[in-house]
Amino acid sequence: MGQKLKDVERARVSVALVFAVHGAVTGTFVTRIPWIQDHLGLSPGRLGLALVMPAIGASLAMPLAGRLVHRYGGRAAVRGLLTLWCLCLVVPALSPNLPALCLALFLYGATAGMADVAMNAQGVEVEERLGRSVMSGLHGMWSVGGLVASGFGVLAAHRQTDARLQFAVTAVILALLAQAVCAGLLDVRPAADEEAPPRFALPPRAALAIGLVGFCAVFAEGAAMDWSGVYLRDVTGSSAGTAAACYSAFAATMAAARLAGDAVVRRFGPVRTVRLGGATAALGGLLVVAAGTPYLAIPGFALIGIGIAVVVPLAFAAAGRAGTNPSQSIAGVATITYTSGLVAPAIVGGIAQASSLTASFAVVTVLVAALVPGAHALRQHTTAERERTPGLEPAA
Repeated sequence: MGQKLKDVERARVSVALVFAVHGAVTGTFVTRIPWIQDHLGLSPGRLGLALVMPAIGASLAMPLAGRLVHRYGGRAAVRGLLTLWCLCLVVPALSPNLPALCLALFLYGATAGMADVAMNAQGVEVEERLGRSVMSGLHGMWSVGGLVASGFGVLAAHRQTDARLQFAVTAVILALLAQAVCAGLLDVRPAADEEAPPRFALPPRAALAIGLVGFCAVFAEGAAMDWSGVYLRDVTGSSAGTAAACYSAFAATMAAARLAGDAVVRRFGPVRTVRLGGATAALGGLLVVAAGTPYLAIPGFALIGIGIAVVVPLAFAAAGRAGTNPSQSIAGVATITYTSGLVAPAIVGGIAQASSLTASFAVVTVLVAALVPGAHALRQHTTAERERTPGLEPAA
């Protein structure tokens, strides 16, 4: 019994490092997007078109992840998909033109999405065996990996390092790390008589409801990531440096809230936690909408980050318990949330064009407020979780 617990604890550390490597790939890429734009001479509109492709690739490929986990087992699937995605980091920088870049980013997004599903399924399995919440901390490690890698990316950009060289070196290092950190993962395999999941299938009904909860959170995240700087510049009249600092505040508070989120979940349960987060994010949205100065808007965006930080980890955890095939349910929820991230920046821009950015963030505020009643979608999973977890507080 003691050895089994040690194996699960080892798997928890391993999957946390897997999340960090996954985040590091994203953090490396986003810091060199300006280099790619300048290298190919892309207009903002053409760059925007290319940057839609990762979300499209992820949304189309994620349903395939369940079949790969079923065929090769949880450990091998995570190792293979994560390594492949690390290596795919090289391809966008090597693209000679816009069509090649779009294809490269489609592949980049497809491998990212499948690795995302496989590693979240591994995280759910570890959480089940430990009998306590760990998913928020795992997603916090993703944020930490992204922040650390983005720091190296900023340094490379400051030194005007060619992104092709940077991506090649980083991809090899991260691929080797992926191989190493996956060694401690659980080798989860299906039962002998379990049928393989279909290549494409609609997620269970419960997963659809959970996906809508994730949709609201990711919509707010996408809106804040892409538009917070513009909002501070155009609405509050702040300087470029202050506008850039707003995103840093948002990202830092999200990472901190995720790292601390498991303790909150253990104390209050998933439903209460999401309701509390929705109320906090809604308060932040009201501050943003009412802001006439950056001194009100920046705390508002920080509160949005705190409020939505644990929602997606809890949605993935609930999805893993929503059906007979955890990977399929997680893929369904992930597809819905990725779609939200895809449409959010465009919807915010469209509303701003028709009305104002203030009106756009009024819509964001309504969506995060919907998390308060929407948290009920997680309720049906908390009962089973309490039965497995002695001492876990019930969700009201």
